[in-house]
Amino acid sequence: MTYREAIEELETILRALETDAVDVDDLTTRVERSAELIRLCRYKLRHAEASLDRVFDTLDEEEETGAPTDPEANAEDSDDEDEHDHLPGGPGRGW
Repeated sequence: MTYREAIEELETILRALETDAVDVDDLTTRVERSAELIRLCRYKLRHAEASLDRVFDTLDEEEETGAPTDPEANAEDSDDEDEHDHLPGGPGRGW
């Protein structure tokens, strides 16, 4: 399950709790499911944070050792397409 799917399911549960007359058994089930989804989201956020920290640590190490920090320095010619065009920020943008 993706982070987005978990958040969407949590939102669905919340909307149902706000609008429906929920019996106690159903309430317990929904709260337990919500707790599972929250744990999953926390795990995914912590994993993403750790991954980003590793990337930035590597960049910092490259800077300290004098390795090229200019992304264009070692880039091969690739028509007019930027290597990051496929990222969410869109063509010509970083992240």
